[in-house]
Amino acid sequence: MKLEVVMIPVADVDRSKDFYKALGWREDIDFTEGDDFRVVQFTPPGSGCSVIFGKGITSAAPGRMQGLYLIVDDIDAARSELIDRGADVSEVFHDQGGVWHHAGTVGRVPGLAPERQSYGSFASFSDPDGNAWMLQEVTTRLPGRL
Repeated sequence: MKLEVVMIPVADVDRSKDFYKALGWREDIDFTEGDDFRVVQFTPPGSGCSVIFGKGITSAAPGRMQGLYLIVDDIDAARSELIDRGADVSEVFHDQGGVWHHAGTVGRVPGLAPERQSYGSFASFSDPDGNAWMLQEVTTRLPGRL
C-alpha cells in the first residue's frame, strides 16, 4: 500500500491554487464538472504523495488539516526557499524532550536539534486557510525506511 493523495479542505480554490503553485509544487490536475464540483491536485517536489483540494469534494471545514509533514534533507535550505516563495515559515525549532515535537508550540526550543539529530529539527507554516504544514529534517533514515 502507498499513501498517494491527501485531501485538504479550503475555502477558496483559486487562492489555494495560487498559494501551492507559488511554492513551486507541480500542478497535476484542475478538473471542473459543472458549478458544484472542482478538484485540483498538486505534488510537492520529489514527493510520491499529492494533495487534492477543491469544491464539492469534502464536507470538512477549511483549515482543519493539521500536522501535514514535508520531509527535507536540509531544513535551513527548505525554509529559505519557502520564504522566498511567499510562505510565512516559523523559525527552526526542536523539541525539549527529544525527536518528536509536542502539539502546538508546547516544548519548542529555538534552533536545530542538538548535533543536528536526524528527525529532530522542525519548522512550520500554514496555507491561506490554516491547513498546517510541518517541515522535518531527515538526514539518516531509521532502519526499514527508504
